[in-house]
Amino acid sequence: MEVPLLDETVEGAVDYNGNPVCRSNSGGWRSASLIIGVEVAERFAYYGVSSNLINFLTDQLQQSTVTAAKNVNAWSGTASLLPLLGAFLADSFLGRYWTIVLSSALYILGLGLLTMSALISSPSTSACQQTEKSLPCSPNLFQVILFFFSLYLVGLAQGGHKPCVQAFGADQFDGQHPEESISKSSFFNWWYFGISLATFATVNILNYVQDNLSWSLGFGIPCIAMVLALVVFFLGTRTYRFSNRGDEENPFVRIGRVFITAVKNWRVNSSEMAREEEIRGLLPHHSSKQLRFLDKALIAPNSLKEDGRACSISEVEEAKAVLRLVPIWVTCLAFAIVFSQSSTFFTKQGVTMDRSIAFGFEVPAASLQSFISLAIVISLMIYDRILIPIARNFTGKPSGITTLQRIGFGMLLSAISMVIAALVEIKRLKTAQEYGLVDLPKATVPLSIWWLVPQYVLFGVADAFTMVGLQEFFYDQVPSGLRSIGLSLYLSIFGIGNFLSSFLISAIEKLTSGNGKQSWFDNNLNKAHLDYFYWLLVGLSALGLAAFLFSTRTYIYNKGNTM
Repeated sequence: MEVPLLDETVEGAVDYNGNPVCRSNSGGWRSASLIIGVEVAERFAYYGVSSNLINFLTDQLQQSTVTAAKNVNAWSGTASLLPLLGAFLADSFLGRYWTIVLSSALYILGLGLLTMSALISSPSTSACQQTEKSLPCSPNLFQVILFFFSLYLVGLAQGGHKPCVQAFGADQFDGQHPEESISKSSFFNWWYFGISLATFATVNILNYVQDNLSWSLGFGIPCIAMVLALVVFFLGTRTYRFSNRGDEENPFVRIGRVFITAVKNWRVNSSEMAREEEIRGLLPHHSSKQLRFLDKALIAPNSLKEDGRACSISEVEEAKAVLRLVPIWVTCLAFAIVFSQSSTFFTKQGVTMDRSIAFGFEVPAASLQSFISLAIVISLMIYDRILIPIARNFTGKPSGITTLQRIGFGMLLSAISMVIAALVEIKRLKTAQEYGLVDLPKATVPLSIWWLVPQYVLFGVADAFTMVGLQEFFYDQVPSGLRSIGLSLYLSIFGIGNFLSSFLISAIEKLTSGNGKQSWFDNNLNKAHLDYFYWLLVGLSALGLAAFLFSTRTYIYNKGNTM
């Protein structure tokens, strides 16, 4: 009887001291669970700021609905693009562990300053409302500067935190080990399950605190959560697996050299390519047939014949793998534009509707975002425990279906959710007209806020498919040394999506206002036409889905990875 090798080491991984790690006492779910817990706290903090931000800007800083929506989109877009910087620093210099530590410290500082800005604004706001009831209350310049400085500091902190924590968590599983490979696929589902629970808690607890108790307390609680998250992260240090790159060249340098060499060789024709390949003993089937112009990097440029070297086949294939992601990235932007609406116009719709439930209690409009989280949690459990095992029996893939199939289905659901949103908004506008409330923007439209629930629920199910699919796809389809960058590329989709949403809102505002015309985004939502905007997003979603499906027809998964 053979004794199992409990001290089997994990290839390509080391412990915090740089020594080889044993599979039995490192990584796996013991480490990943702690890291998921850290991310739950981070998402609780992030959504504690973002989910109700539009109401803070309109109520506390007295901004118009359009200005507030554009500011929310600008901040969300910046926060979603900053992971590119954080991932670059992690993959090239600091490593994921220390990037997470430094980002957490910066997070705590940003949330602390945000709490201070809310403390400063509260007394002056109430005083202004008491003395000048007919005039809007304008916060002083220091309050505004401190608030936005703190807000973007939080965005910078999550830019380092977000891609590294997820990549570090996935690194705790060995993709070459049969059992750990299956666990790694489930990790992305349970990861999103965890952060959805955090979002659910945020919109049900923090939004109520912010709307009914105190904004400073509503920002202070996330600050405390991040302090606890940093402590928990430190507790797991001895069990973590750290990526061991050894003396491997920086992946940015390798891939950059491929593109530079290919550009230098742009005049090389096919006959010269064939001759050089024959001299070097290369065969056409050694490289993929897509993006063949990068194969020119296999030949050293004339200027480098003596001193330099050509790129290797593996380096060229790495560059191709990154470039193949571009069409998928571009075609998912329409989904990202739709995604940004749940925390802006969806919320402002809810403010105008009947939010009472019992004993005079009113549901905070932003709390309806909890239905997104609830739908994600339920659909992920069904997906991971029921749908995937069934699909696995038919396809033989660890993930059941491919990530691209999962993404595409979510994009379809997203388009349907916008159709529902447009129909509900039409009903809300008709109700306002029927009761003569068109010219009374502060009046409550006698239509229950629960009419918004279906669009939130469908939005959540779409997220469970597309968001998790994008995370897994961009993690798996980049070179191993660029995993943080892969996840930041996924996040950048939503960064650009927020900026595009802001641009779209600005353009529509200019086109539909002025010369006596009523803007689609009028401060009086009873005179606005959010339904027109939603129908426009339906059209963009349909175009994006069609382009996505076309792109997936020619996509080639990385070798050994058909997730």
